[in-house]
Amino acid sequence: MRRLAGGSGVTAASRALAVVALIALVGLLPWLSGHDPALTILRATSAEREATPEVLAAIRERLGLDRGPLGTIGYWLSGVVRGDLGTSWISGGPVGPGTLDAFRVSLVLMGAALGVALVTTALLAVPALRDVLAGRRRSRGGALAAALTSLPEYLLAPVLLLVLSVYAGWLPPYGWGKPVHLVLPALSLGLPAGGLLGGLVSDAVTAVAGEKWVASWATAGIRGPALALAVLRRALTPLTGQVALVVVGLTGGAVAVEKVFAIPGLGRALLGSATSQDVPALQAGVILLLVLALGAGALASGARLLLLGRARGVGTAAAPTATGTGRGARAVAVVGTLVLTLLVLAGMGRDPYGVVAGRLEAPGAALPLGADALGRDVLARVAHGAVSTMLAALAVTAVCLLIGLVLGLVPRASTGPVEVANAAPPVLAGLMVAAVTGPSTIGAAVAVACVGWAPLASHAAALVQEARERPDVAVAPVLGEGRARVTLTRVLPAVIGPLVRHAALRLPGIALALAGLGFLGLGTQSPEPEWGLVLAEALPYIERAPWAVSTPAAALVLLSVTAVAASRAGAPSRQTGRS
Repeated sequence: MRRLAGGSGVTAASRALAVVALIALVGLLPWLSGHDPALTILRATSAEREATPEVLAAIRERLGLDRGPLGTIGYWLSGVVRGDLGTSWISGGPVGPGTLDAFRVSLVLMGAALGVALVTTALLAVPALRDVLAGRRRSRGGALAAALTSLPEYLLAPVLLLVLSVYAGWLPPYGWGKPVHLVLPALSLGLPAGGLLGGLVSDAVTAVAGEKWVASWATAGIRGPALALAVLRRALTPLTGQVALVVVGLTGGAVAVEKVFAIPGLGRALLGSATSQDVPALQAGVILLLVLALGAGALASGARLLLLGRARGVGTAAAPTATGTGRGARAVAVVGTLVLTLLVLAGMGRDPYGVVAGRLEAPGAALPLGADALGRDVLARVAHGAVSTMLAALAVTAVCLLIGLVLGLVPRASTGPVEVANAAPPVLAGLMVAAVTGPSTIGAAVAVACVGWAPLASHAAALVQEARERPDVAVAPVLGEGRARVTLTRVLPAVIGPLVRHAALRLPGIALALAGLGFLGLGTQSPEPEWGLVLAEALPYIERAPWAVSTPAAALVLLSVTAVAASRAGAPSRQTGRS
């Protein structure tokens, strides 16, 4: 009991320290940015005024930056408590009113997107529940759920814009203020989230169907709505945390969606703050997102306790385990890999930088995939972009693997950092890194690495715990082997193999995250042929040259479908959000 209490204390301390460290990091952004906020504000508010040491010192005193790092955090937090979210480094005015207005817009968008996600979840879960009530066996997962999950928001948004607005003309492409303006953004955010939740619920319902109590109830004549409600309650209880993470994920996805559809929300405001390195505005937005994440987590915990009811604390809340062969998923992963390889081979011998045709020239014999807005070969840029994106993803994956392995060896101490990193979308990390270093390839890689290690660390911790419970490891200290030797010779060999395979399956997802930051302008900069950047550069010409958008979009769809198929073919899945 004492050991258990000690472990719980370490875990609680880890969580508290992780939250404190995150708040401290946000508070220290002005010191980390490398820019003199006093000089920035002076140039923005009074270009004619001379930047004398006395003037700059007065501005620093007004901003609380003359107090040192700890004093800066205290001054900033005291202002947040009073409702003062800081002073913009660009406009020189308070950032609070504009940030709160943008936050309200984003809340409306997220509410509509969450509604789409829940409807999609229900539609995907109904067939699984129907099969359970009919006594039919069902394989794990579904193709539609996997397809929806595989579409990142920054990719689905331009696809829907192209199909439903440009081609069909059913919906307005841009704008805000009318209900019709909500449709495309809500679909872009809600469909992938609904695919994720629908797949999880369907798998959980299918797994519950194999538990003995379901057969016992059916034998006793308890069927229909009563059995359906019981199965749903059992399936949903361990998944409540996913809903909270979906809300946070919607926030991260909203950055790209608000950019595509020109929505004046918090995501778009944060993107502008990061690219212009307006740190106080970014701090204000991040704090609001943290409040949203904590509130969603609290609501999810309350929903879980409500679903548990009288079963609370009796060990019945473990997630049901779904089974499946994954053969179809493996086939999709192999085919996707082959097609991507052929695409790269077809374009690697072509020049991705040279102007070889007229602007937005249509596909033809010389240019199989057409030209972009500068007359560059789209096939060449997409092929070379595949190589550069995957090489960057490989380097980030290796770093995440190393971090995950090290932190997995101390599972209780790493609980807090893992939970915080798992709940942070790569976009949020990218915004913070861009505010410090500016948009760059290295900055995007650092941002993705800052959160990408979390699922690997969680998996490593589970593997380490399992390895340490083996009889040969338990008896090793009795035989005179020290803790370090046991870890190096017995624990690590059992952990490294599965963890490396898991990391390999994370590689496409990390590539998609890097492409997402490139699409937002937070990663690789022009003229490099990075996939996200190629898509972003073509997006303004979506009506005149749809091939310039559809080619990088199709490549990203293929990579995304391949990643999801690989993860569903039997790899450890991230239990705390989308990768």
